[in-house]
Amino acid sequence: MRAGDRLPPLEIPVTRTLIVAGAIASRDYQDVHHDPELARQKGAPDIFMNILTTNGLVGRYVTDHFGPAAVLRRVAIRLGAPNHPGDTMVLTGSVEEVDGDTAVVRVVGANGLGTHVTGTVTVTLPEAGS
Repeated sequence: MRAGDRLPPLEIPVTRTLIVAGAIASRDYQDVHHDPELARQKGAPDIFMNILTTNGLVGRYVTDHFGPAAVLRRVAIRLGAPNHPGDTMVLTGSVEEVDGDTAVVRVVGANGLGTHVTGTVTVTLPEAGS
């Protein structure tokens, strides 16, 4: 792992099931995450993904790359364009800095509307042989 290393892109189909399941799993019962009609009444074209689901997908992206022993130390994200059903979010990342067994990875997730999420993930990798 070196500064400048790029992670391969990960395409995530944004399905209605993913949005609703993520909201339920994170106990976010806001109607805009499961009720299309109420989401429209509030100005959205459809339901949209909550930040906790996005946070989990960003973490998954980093641990999928570095392996199951990787430990997420910090995930700091900002949301932009919403993820609606029928779109695809593509996550990309690059290692910004490395200090011993810890790295900071910049992550961007884009969809058909633009940038959905930006942020950094601080991850620690176990020492070889641990």
